[in-house]
Amino acid sequence: QVQLVESGGGLVQPGGSLRLSCATSGFTLDYYNIGWFRQAPGKGREGVSCMRSSDGRTYYADSVKGRFTISRDGAKNTVYLQMNSLKPEDTAVYYCAASGSRCSLAPSVYDYWGRGTQVTVSS
Repeated sequence: QVQLVESGGGLVQPGGSLRLSCATSGFTLDYYNIGWFRQAPGKGREGVSCMRSSDGRTYYADSVKGRFTISRDGAKNTVYLQMNSLKPEDTAVYYCAASGSRCSLAPSVYDYWGRGTQVTVSS
């Protein structure tokens, strides 16, 4: 059974950092592209970052480039999203997802999704 479970969310002040984790099971992480997405209240799901399975190449939305870093630990079947210099506009529920086809910031290409973790950036 495929599962993705996010953790690491919480309340942080502007300028602070959080590291999100996405623990995966039921599939071989090396063969799947992993994406991070977020959804703020009243808004659509936005692609934040993805990591390509074939070569580890990473992609980022312009809004997070230079502040967020995606990484993968194959031994732990876990993908991380390090978030630095957080801003109030980063507040959202963050989701990880797995795609067997390609690495993309478009939600439609992803086959499996976690349930999300809340990130709130506020003073």
